[in-house]
Amino acid sequence: MELCPSVKNVLLLDSEGNRVAAKYYCDDWPTNSAKEAFEKAVFTKTQKTNARTEAEIAMIENNVVVYKFVQSLHFFVTGGEDENELILATVLQGFCDAVGLLLRGHVDRREALENLDLILMCLDEIVDGGIILETDPNVIAGKVASQSVDAGGPLSEQTISQALATAREHLTRSLLN
Repeated sequence: MELCPSVKNVLLLDSEGNRVAAKYYCDDWPTNSAKEAFEKAVFTKTQKTNARTEAEIAMIENNVVVYKFVQSLHFFVTGGEDENELILATVLQGFCDAVGLLLRGHVDRREALENLDLILMCLDEIVDGGIILETDPNVIAGKVASQSVDAGGPLSEQTISQALATAREHLTRSLLN
């Protein structure tokens, strides 16, 4: 019997059911085709619901799936059939809100793909190996933002002089190797 709550996967799909980001934390879906089939089943079962104001819960393939739609993105958190739905809903809400903060309210497919690194870091801050680490969206977004700044930030957020300096560093490193 497991003592701490765990998450089987966290999915972020677009409004057509295509994967934007996904993290799997168990071996229930060993192949990529099994993962895609599960994502399609989840999307198909939930697409006609109106989960925009608050999270909804569904039982899919003996898994508890908590989901919410924000603008054009569909957020899903999956746990085992005996998992506490309130805990999964808290993880889901933390993920949705942190992504909203990181994308500055522009929660759509294009923005998500352009900032996929931030979304994946966000997932890493929330869940590690299926164990829930953090659910406060402000803490999650703060940690991700500080990691992003430490790493030099995405090129789209750099000034021209910073981008030239970064390019110069990469060129210098490649010439020295």
